[in-house]
Amino acid sequence: MTRTDNDTWEITESVGATALGVAAARAAETESANPLIRDPFARVFLDTVGDGVWSWYEARELPAEVVAAEPDLPRRMRAMVDYFASRTAFFDSFFLDATNAGIRQAVILAAGLDARAWRLPWPDGVTVYELDQPRVLEFKSSTLRAHGAEPACTRVAVPVDLRQDWPTALRQAGFDASAPSAWSAEGLMPYLPAAAQELLFTRVHALTVTGSRVAVEALAPDFADPEARARRRQRMERIQALMANADPHRQVPRSDELWYFEERDDVGDWLRRHGWQVTVTPSAELMAGYGRRPPTEIEDAAPRNLFVSAQRAG
Repeated sequence: MTRTDNDTWEITESVGATALGVAAARAAETESANPLIRDPFARVFLDTVGDGVWSWYEARELPAEVVAAEPDLPRRMRAMVDYFASRTAFFDSFFLDATNAGIRQAVILAAGLDARAWRLPWPDGVTVYELDQPRVLEFKSSTLRAHGAEPACTRVAVPVDLRQDWPTALRQAGFDASAPSAWSAEGLMPYLPAAAQELLFTRVHALTVTGSRVAVEALAPDFADPEARARRRQRMERIQALMANADPHRQVPRSDELWYFEERDDVGDWLRRHGWQVTVTPSAELMAGYGRRPPTEIEDAAPRNLFVSAQRAG
């Protein structure tokens, strides 16, 4: 599905389907023998929509002929589940550390289908603002409500496209820009053009005060490199062709077709220039810290993104 300015989507379409794909990875991790994270709601979302391209990362056996032609594929898929589990653990810890330190406003940009407002042990008095496309937020809240789930905090849905005037919508929803806040941008950067990324952080900076915190899944240094992009595309096209012959009903996700491959400012550098104290952790280091080190003998087994955490200084 080609991206266009101000495009929208159902949960099973375009960027919405990628949220289901990550939910499938969280479900696979939650249901594994030794889970790093626990997200009991991921399976609820998947059961609601049924099978689709988003089912790729679920723990299902690949056709033998596909594995014979691409012997690294099962380990690549396992590495991606490990990556998403580590990413989830990073942002979970970020929000709990911030709110246990006294911050009472949490803002989740592009909230998708991670049900943090429902599944984390939030301290008393925390308000979580979830920003995303209206149909994504409605699917999440209505599905969980139908299953009797209640948020573990004061959860405020802010249905808005992040390419539009979301700061006004956030303030109108009750956000207090004069008080410290904690922000996350997870799984968002590749879906924003470079100019939109710059505007996003400019707006976050304008809405924060001393002591506020932000956590970002920033893009790999070679994200926009044409050779890296070509390698990824060629590998996925091979896998698509193999799967089309072996199991035509099993779709291979191509999230990269929804990304904006543009040169953009380094997130850590941007925050430092604007007075934030910054820590940057490469994804391989983050995963190793959780006991999920990606296989070094397989090139690009997991995204080489950078996990940025920062606190606004005085």
